[in-house]
Amino acid sequence: MNFLIDNWMLLSVAVISGTALFLPALKAMGTPGLSPTQAVLLINREKANVVDVRSAEEFASGHLIGSRHVAVDKIAAELTKTVPDKKRPLLLVCASGMRSQKAQRIALQLGYEKVHSLGGGLKNWQDANLPLEKIA
Repeated sequence: MNFLIDNWMLLSVAVISGTALFLPALKAMGTPGLSPTQAVLLINREKANVVDVRSAEEFASGHLIGSRHVAVDKIAAELTKTVPDKKRPLLLVCASGMRSQKAQRIALQLGYEKVHSLGGGLKNWQDANLPLEKIA
């Protein structure tokens, strides 16, 4: 007990540095969905279909290369027409990850087997300096 009292500053530094080491891992656990790196691997290795669920204006301003557009409010009616293959992985994208999570639940109800959401949305994609295409 005397050791702890005599070395309280050393103990404080150990606790603070330990917390700082685990903070990034804890932050990542709080963000549901795939990271941009995981999304790129899913697209390249498994040929995932990418669907952007933002509004038409947002989609036109910039989207993942090769992605298709189905607004989140039309996902239940139009997703099966846009992406008929329910066995192939499906990656859903929006601005922040919230709308794509909602679309993910709907896609699972429609029978899609491997549905993913881009965690943090297009913001994380851009923060990772990954390419976008725009409608001219």
